[in-house]
Amino acid sequence: MPEELERDDQRDTEEVGTTTMDGSDLHGAAPGGSPDGAGDELARARDQAADYEDRWKRATAEFINYKRRTEQERGELLRGANGALILELLPVLDDLERALAHVPAEQAESEWVKGTRLVERKFRTILERQGVTAIEALGQPFDPALHEAVGGSGAVVTQEYQRGYRLHGRTLRPAMVVVGEAAPAGVGTTSGGDLQA
Repeated sequence: MPEELERDDQRDTEEVGTTTMDGSDLHGAAPGGSPDGAGDELARARDQAADYEDRWKRATAEFINYKRRTEQERGELLRGANGALILELLPVLDDLERALAHVPAEQAESEWVKGTRLVERKFRTILERQGVTAIEALGQPFDPALHEAVGGSGAVVTQEYQRGYRLHGRTLRPAMVVVGEAAPAGVGTTSGGDLQA
């Protein structure tokens, strides 16, 4: 009897000694029979994880670019809409300037003239806040992107019929000008670039 128990214990030891906890034998063979099957599976999982990470990064970058692009388009759309509205309002500013330029001397200090000047200043301030600047014309070299010649011949602006304006650096309305030869230094020039008359 003790011999039989001893043989059974020996058989159990042999069976236990040839397998590990994960089911593979001591020689590295997996339960399925392939010695590096787990390594292949791990490599595939790592490749798949890297692929998912790459796709996620691309999707994130595309979304950021899409968001930036739509914000730019919305800004351009708003500027375009503002430009159309401002272009419609500029003749009103022109009329205010003409009216104030022809106020009789005896009425220059009257309350209604002062009020009209105040309205003109407020109008200009609003336009400046929206990015509108006056185009400098008198005494400047003629530039077809900024000036529209309605008379004369030459390379320098000698007279301005209608003030031109830019919106955020783009020409909104070119200045209507007469061109001629260069004027003597300091004659017929203005310090442009802003809306102040």
